[in-house]
Amino acid sequence: MNKKTLIIGFIVVALGLLLISVSPEKGLAQEAKKILSIEAYDMLNAVPDTYLIDVRTRAEYQFVGHPINAYLFPYMFMTKVFSKTEEKTGYQLNVKNKEFIEEIVKVFKKEDNLLIIGRDGTRSALAARDLIDADFKNVYDVEDGFEGPEFPSFENANKDKFYRQIAKRNKIQGFGHRRHYGWQWWGLPWTYEIDPKFVYPPDLRPPVKK
Repeated sequence: MNKKTLIIGFIVVALGLLLISVSPEKGLAQEAKKILSIEAYDMLNAVPDTYLIDVRTRAEYQFVGHPINAYLFPYMFMTKVFSKTEEKTGYQLNVKNKEFIEEIVKVFKKEDNLLIIGRDGTRSALAARDLIDADFKNVYDVEDGFEGPEFPSFENANKDKFYRQIAKRNKIQGFGHRRHYGWQWWGLPWTYEIDPKFVYPPDLRPPVKK
């Protein structure tokens, strides 16, 4: 075997390994596409088989409000644990809904366009990742959420810390509050009214007799 033939052989093997590594059958890593609320609303009005899934808690959905026609599928539940840090106090939100994927599979097809919205993009990103791992093909993370992150907010951690310190020190109006970003900030339609069609399905089922 001459040198030229040997080089060609190596190239063929390398290309073959590359094709195997990116083959869908081998589990090519997918990522949810990040979109803003205004883009999600546009998709709902223009693209068939598109659905908005609200992954916040029942209390947030009812008392904070929710996008009209948003399906409720809580990704996490509130706990009764009260915690206190240097900056914040509140009840912990850290009980994952073990039936999240199982319930969504019953309602939506794997090819549907699923737009995932939470409060500020934190839970929606986690939920979107789980849906992709469950083989849903078209998952979108509404990254600005329903209320948006606390004001001000920047993706760069150092920049975020710097400007938040300045805003806090100077008592900037709106500091630490939400609704400077997100679905409500865009002025998109939302409501407090609960339509049973969009309620978390297990909540509508008759209780199991013991």
